[in-house]
Amino acid sequence: MKKSITRLVDNIDILELDVYSSLRENVFRNDNSFIADSPKVVNLILKNDIQIKSILATAEYYNEFSELIDKNEIPLKYITTKAEMKKIVGHKIHHNCMLHGIRPKNINIEDIGVSAVLLDNITSSENVGSIVRSCVAIGIDSLLISKETPHPFNRRSLRVSMGHSSMIKTHIYNSIIDTILILKELGYKVYAAEVYDGSVELSKVDVSKKWILILGHEGRGISKEVLDLCDEVVSIEMQDGIKSFNVSVAAAIIMYQFKNNK
Repeated sequence: MKKSITRLVDNIDILELDVYSSLRENVFRNDNSFIADSPKVVNLILKNDIQIKSILATAEYYNEFSELIDKNEIPLKYITTKAEMKKIVGHKIHHNCMLHGIRPKNINIEDIGVSAVLLDNITSSENVGSIVRSCVAIGIDSLLISKETPHPFNRRSLRVSMGHSSMIKTHIYNSIIDTILILKELGYKVYAAEVYDGSVELSKVDVSKKWILILGHEGRGISKEVLDLCDEVVSIEMQDGIKSFNVSVAAAIIMYQFKNNK
């Protein structure tokens, strides 16, 4: 393991720390840098195989989690005060640590495993983060997203996922139509989650051993063109007068049922 350099920072307004203030939401640099914050998120990332560039934190954080930190290769460790860290986000309250890392590489579609969730035009970073957390908790192998969908390692998605983005494989697709056709050739049964005429109630679905679950836009749902390509459209049984669940809630319900289908 390479030796880590520790630097005491009394002013965070220096060029080498610009990455901590400039990388927000869906912004990534050419080297796929990302920023994580809060001890829970940072510590979970440290427990997984993620390339770390640096940590910016208070002395209290380093002291409390020294055993975990020492197990990782961290080229730079910046020590500063909580007052200085507050300046980065402009909030009155801020967690006492941040991490600069490199996103894992996009996996090939042939390597997604036996179960995966495909996000079609989902726009909310919070929904992506929540779906990722449920995927990991339930045991889903991979997440498939378009380039337009918030990435699981964007700042807010990562925070909402509580760092679980570091525990799921991600494939970024170009065309959803082409991707569905490829998935079918690879032997997957493709399900769409949608309130739709002719849909099958979730409790009655016979789930294939290899499956893909498509979740659509928070407002528009899934287009008819995509639905027509799917093997089956699934809907969750609801009380009269209730049209739908939030997409992240629906995802958790369906994924759990799929994983426990006998």
